[in-house]
Amino acid sequence: MNLDERIRHRRGQGDGQQLVRDYSALSPVSHLDEPSGRGPVMERLLDHLEPIFDGQLPPNGYLHGPFGSGKSAVVTSLFDHLEQFSSGTRSIIHTSTRPASPTTPGFVYVDLRGTTSEFAFYHDVLDALVDESVPHHGISTGEIRDRLHDILGLSRAGVVIGVDHVDEPNTFDAESLVDLFAGLPSNVTWLAVGRVPPNRTALTEYTATSIPVQRYQRQMLVDVVMTRVSEGLARQALDHELARRIADWAEGNAHDALAALFTAADHARRAGKNHIDSSDVSDALGEIPLPSVSLGRVLQLPANKQTVLRELVDLDPVDCESVTATTEGISESHSVDLSAATVKRYLYEMAELGIVERVQSQSTSKGRPPSRVELRFPPTVFRRLYDLRE
Repeated sequence: MNLDERIRHRRGQGDGQQLVRDYSALSPVSHLDEPSGRGPVMERLLDHLEPIFDGQLPPNGYLHGPFGSGKSAVVTSLFDHLEQFSSGTRSIIHTSTRPASPTTPGFVYVDLRGTTSEFAFYHDVLDALVDESVPHHGISTGEIRDRLHDILGLSRAGVVIGVDHVDEPNTFDAESLVDLFAGLPSNVTWLAVGRVPPNRTALTEYTATSIPVQRYQRQMLVDVVMTRVSEGLARQALDHELARRIADWAEGNAHDALAALFTAADHARRAGKNHIDSSDVSDALGEIPLPSVSLGRVLQLPANKQTVLRELVDLDPVDCESVTATTEGISESHSVDLSAATVKRYLYEMAELGIVERVQSQSTSKGRPPSRVELRFPPTVFRRLYDLRE
């Protein structure tokens, strides 16, 4: 715990109503600077990346593991630290009059959930490598790629690109990703991150190393939960017994555990409590659908679709007995400037992606029973993060 955190803790001790100090610290889609319980994975990644410390590129790699195992947290943290190290080394080489030591490769992280086109991919890589802002309009994919070749042609050490969420719905698959990298210079290597086992993806044909990430063990997940409690809640807001209950329920999935913590904290805050009790945890566990889809995917949807979902999470259950009734309830909202036909199309498209699910309703009348829409993501967490962002 750093000094700023200690001061915030002391300041919050006298405010019994300030249960939630920082929602972002509880969020399943935010990552701490140093993820809890993933030290061995960090070490294996550093083993793979070790050539960079001699100024050389590592081979391509593939980090894989189940949903909620902390892959993104590990890669974003490690790449951020390595890029800071790399930038510092480049600065020292540039300003020192001593003989230059080997330059260190740069590091770029790309989240494929928000990078869904060839142009967007090359744009994000270029934008991370240059100081000036790269325009989104008035420039072609070919021009972006040519600028990347020019920039990287000046680099002695090259760059390592981390590409997260490979092979997920609405992201690049393995073959498309390989094609993208074929358009870059030879002084580029990549670390792909995904859930698909190595024997079920073409990525391993182009990688030298596959690094597995296992689900969190129970005590590790308890530590993850309690670390977030110390970051985002008032002192003594959650006891270890309830943290263990959340960890047992989540079965090694940190995303679901943090969604449960976030939901329980929000329930307790709205009830005017200064701590989370057993009933708050019970309500939270009962609210979160299992299996649950990652909130990271939901929050990367286009703005109009997120607006539709924001209305959906607040609809009364009696207005959700069918897709038609749900569509009418959403399209009649003053917050939604979309036609009923567009709203219905969005609901169907999000059902195809697994964000929501169409479930057949019970019906005693003749004919085909209607289907209703059910959420596949934690509603309270989405609602609160959406509203805080807006």
